[in-house]
Amino acid sequence: MEPVNEADVEWSETETERMRFRRKRLGAAAGGEELGCSLYELEPGDSAWPYHYHAANEEALFVLSGTGMLRASDGEHALRAGDYAAFPTGEDGGHRVVNDGDGVLRYLVVSTMREPEVVRYPDAEGVGVMVGGAPGEVEGREFEAWFKEGDARGYAAATSEDEEE
Repeated sequence: MEPVNEADVEWSETETERMRFRRKRLGAAAGGEELGCSLYELEPGDSAWPYHYHAANEEALFVLSGTGMLRASDGEHALRAGDYAAFPTGEDGGHRVVNDGDGVLRYLVVSTMREPEVVRYPDAEGVGVMVGGAPGEVEGREFEAWFKEGDARGYAAATSEDEEE
C-alpha cells in the first residue's frame, strides 16, 4: 500500500464543554481495517476525551512533541516528547490526556478496531455502546447509544413490549 502523509489528511475538530482537540485519522486514510491510528493536537489548557476505558479495544499513546498530563488508572503522569503509554481493555486501561503545558501537545493514538464496543466513563457514570464500527469510525455505524449507568434496565424490562409511562 502507498504511504499516507499526514499533511494530506484533513483535520477534524471536536469541541464540547469537557474537551477540545484536533484529530487526523491516519489509519483510516491509509486503509487500515483492524488497526487505527490518529494524530491528535491539543492547545494549552485543552483536553481530549473524558477519562474512559474500553471493553473491546486496546489503545496506546506516543507523544511526538509538547508536554501534558496523562490521567491513568494508577494516577497522574507527566507527558513529554518520546513518552509511550499502553492502555489495556478494562478498568486498568482508563485514561485521559490534558495539555497542561505552554505549547501545542501532539501525539499519536494507536488502537485495535474491534466491535462491538462498550466505552465506560467512570467520572460521569456514562456508557457508550457501538455496533458496526469501532471507536473513531463514526460514519455508517449500525447502532450507537450513550446513557448513564443508572438508566440501565434488566433484560425483562428492556425486552418488554409494554410501554412505560
